[in-house]
Amino acid sequence: LSHQIFTWECPEAMGGLEVAQRLGQDPERVFKTLVTSGKPGKYYVFVIPVAAELNLKKAAKAAGDKNMELVAVKELLGLTGYIRGGCSPVGMKKHFPTHFDETCILWDEIAVSAGARGHQMIVPPEALAELVNAVLTDIIQ
Repeated sequence: LSHQIFTWECPEAMGGLEVAQRLGQDPERVFKTLVTSGKPGKYYVFVIPVAAELNLKKAAKAAGDKNMELVAVKELLGLTGYIRGGCSPVGMKKHFPTHFDETCILWDEIAVSAGARGHQMIVPPEALAELVNAVLTDIIQ
């Protein structure tokens, strides 16, 4: 997977728009990683543009689940190995079904978290989706 890594000091979680500004990137090509739960014990990962909101109904339909809600921040570390502001679709403790918003393919490269606050990787979206076995679908508001 060809990629570039960008790092900076980031003591607190930055908002996605701030991350895009820091990278000098269009916010539509900087993506955030969200973890959700559906049926008890079922978890899903959604990767969407930082300025967008996850449409929970579309997410549930894409995952084949009836309901969907964001995982509480306090559950994130134990579930994924990542903290809020540093959650990456790559390298979670366990692989969860993963969906990328289909707009990712509008770009040759997108930015996603590299697994820690202040760490971003720039990668080709199709290669990243293939690496994490993600489905591309319409999941934003």
